[in-house]
Amino acid sequence: MNRIGIIGAMEVEVETLKEHMKDVKLVKKASMEFCCGKLNGKEAVVVRSGIGKVNAAVCTQILADDFQVEAVINTGVAGSLKAEINIGDIVVSTDALHHDMDAREFGYRRGQIPQMDVFSFEADARLRRTAAEACRRVNPEIQVFEGRVVSGDQFVAAKSVKEDISAEFAGCCTEMEGAAIAQAAWLNGIPFVILRAISDKADDSASMDYPTFEREAAQHCVRLVEEMLKSL
Repeated sequence: MNRIGIIGAMEVEVETLKEHMKDVKLVKKASMEFCCGKLNGKEAVVVRSGIGKVNAAVCTQILADDFQVEAVINTGVAGSLKAEINIGDIVVSTDALHHDMDAREFGYRRGQIPQMDVFSFEADARLRRTAAEACRRVNPEIQVFEGRVVSGDQFVAAKSVKEDISAEFAGCCTEMEGAAIAQAAWLNGIPFVILRAISDKADDSASMDYPTFEREAAQHCVRLVEEMLKSL
């Protein structure tokens, strides 16, 4: 893994990483700014994709085509789907799927993309292991969980929606980009992992908790990513 692509949907998720990079070269494409350089001694391309699954997929494809990255790390914040996963904790993806994909009328499972052989997209085992170990070293005050990330073009802020998604997909957290990045990486044969720091509980309190804890949660992921790179 000689060159790592690192994607965050929002500037708060990648700004510190970009500040810590050396020998930076900026490349602009598709209204995105790709920061190429070295991060903790590793060749890296750090980029803010923008919010939502289309932005995330386009960004991943550019990393594959234009920068030939050998792994993709998606870092950011998410809403918890499990009571034991608290604000500030980290989820490392085992796999990812689209909770808003629904082609049941054609005989597919809810969440399954029609005419694709997989139901969810599995994260790379080495990246998962490295991430979990790195998180325990640099964020000892929080918990780290490994589990499913579910994505949709929807900010989940209602208890009823959360309960429906949780019951259907058994996910650990919900957000708006991870499954698209996972799918694009899978299609290109690129190892990936999604890292999510919990900013809210994805329920009726989400609209209040998210702006309060967004930056603090994002910094947990930043420390984790920088520590990960030392082992890749």
